[in-house]
Amino acid sequence: MTSITSVELSYLVFRYLQESGFTHAAFTLGYEAGINKCTIDGNLIPPGALITFVQKGLQYLEMEANSSNNDVEMDEDFSFLQPLDIITKDVNQLRQMIKEKRKNIQKDRDKDKDKDKEVDWEHEEEHGRVREKERHEREKEREKEREKAESNKEREKQPEELVGRDMVMDQEDKDAVKHEENGTSVVGPEPMDVATLSTLASQEACEIPSSDVTILEGHTSEVCACAWNPTGSLLASGSGDSTARIWTITDGLCKSGAENSPLNVLVLKHVKGRTNEKSKDVTTLDWNGEGTLLATGSYDGQARIWTTNGELRTTLSKHKGPIFSLKWNKKGDYLLTGSCDKTAIVWDVKAEEWKQQFEFHTGPTLDVDWRNNVSFATSSTDHMIYVCKIGEIRPIKTFAGHQGEVNCVKWDPTGSLLASCSDDITAKIWCMKQDKYVHDLREHSKEIYAIRWSPTGPGTNNPNQQLILASASFDSTVRLWDVELGKLLYSLNGHRDPVYSVAFSPNGEYLASGSLDKSMHIWSLKEGKIVKTYTGNGGIFEVCWNKEGDKIAACFANNTLCVLDFRM
Repeated sequence: MTSITSVELSYLVFRYLQESGFTHAAFTLGYEAGINKCTIDGNLIPPGALITFVQKGLQYLEMEANSSNNDVEMDEDFSFLQPLDIITKDVNQLRQMIKEKRKNIQKDRDKDKDKDKEVDWEHEEEHGRVREKERHEREKEREKEREKAESNKEREKQPEELVGRDMVMDQEDKDAVKHEENGTSVVGPEPMDVATLSTLASQEACEIPSSDVTILEGHTSEVCACAWNPTGSLLASGSGDSTARIWTITDGLCKSGAENSPLNVLVLKHVKGRTNEKSKDVTTLDWNGEGTLLATGSYDGQARIWTTNGELRTTLSKHKGPIFSLKWNKKGDYLLTGSCDKTAIVWDVKAEEWKQQFEFHTGPTLDVDWRNNVSFATSSTDHMIYVCKIGEIRPIKTFAGHQGEVNCVKWDPTGSLLASCSDDITAKIWCMKQDKYVHDLREHSKEIYAIRWSPTGPGTNNPNQQLILASASFDSTVRLWDVELGKLLYSLNGHRDPVYSVAFSPNGEYLASGSLDKSMHIWSLKEGKIVKTYTGNGGIFEVCWNKEGDKIAACFANNTLCVLDFRM
């Protein structure tokens, strides 16, 4: 009987965690199990391999139980199947392999034609039973789907009642909020549920036409990070194929594949020779404020700095584990990295060396964010948040309160409020003046993966608009929060699977959200509804707007990026 090795099993579990969105768990397993050292070629393993493997194991146990007793040893039959056969071949192919094996053994053991016929008949009967069982299972699945469709129809009737409700606060509501700000206790508006588009026709009306979509192909593994250059028409992407790429996006070229010529893309290789080495995954990237340098963080623990021409300028090596997050400070003289090795490091870019390593966390550092040019926040799987400052050997502030891994930390535009989100299903807002959180935001029903501040309010280009916090969750919703009151403004309920990324438009009027359901929605914050939507061919890991606010990039699990023209 063929057995699967512990290395093979670890790799399948690693891939399953990655594909299911358990990014941190995948990184930790990969790091501890030494996945980067295993010889398995990831390109040969199809998506969903672990689930397929388990399902097929169950199917073949069923086949074993249903097969007629004969003098052929089942162990002999099943030893003919290798683990890779079970993963890569379908049921019929595997049945045929077993059937042929049995036939050969029978021929060797017994030349009697009658017995051969009898065995063949038994095989046919067995296959008939298996086919009947499969048909019965399919019928049950269809019945479940029909029931689901019926309940969805009932649900779809409800949003029509919401259509008459204005999604924007009326003047009375606005006055109520103003009174509360002035110290008068007046009840403000209730938060609104923004429902999914209720009919197919309205969804099609919002669908971004293919003429406004540019598909960028070239990566050979999932694209997990993307970022627009803050000053030019360059888009950077990072992938599991051990490369980052810099794409030149010019106006007027919005046809599928139109920008794939070598002139329009630079490939930044993180490994010489063969790609798709898991140890070289590009996990995170960030442009400096001037748009002259791109920093990338990799699974190999190294940060690299590249020019806009694709030239590798600096390799920064000190971390002992994968880099999960990396940010330039506003001035551009320091680069900050957070790693699975539980530390954060500030690098002096000009000197090309590390300036200070911060070793406060007891678990992997998941996110980092600058408060100003010399101080920053870090978050970790250890549930803690630390605010650190260059030159200080202890944290200048410690925020404790989360009960799960803290996935993301973000300072507001003025650096006075810090938002955090966690696997404990909460988001929290903190300020430097107090140890306990200012607001505890508890409306989500599953882990919160990402948070973003709107580019509005004091210290922004839109000072007269309200400051808003957006949170994206595995419960398939995006929620918008009034950060002064700590109240829910909107619940945006358009996705069917976990939402991995949200991004505000530069003018603060729109929000883009990307989900594992393969769709990106663009929401109007004034109207509280979807105004544009696009569906690709893979789960979406990140969405981002260009500086003009007329293009949105999204990176997909099917190895592509899409650039969408946005016009209202």
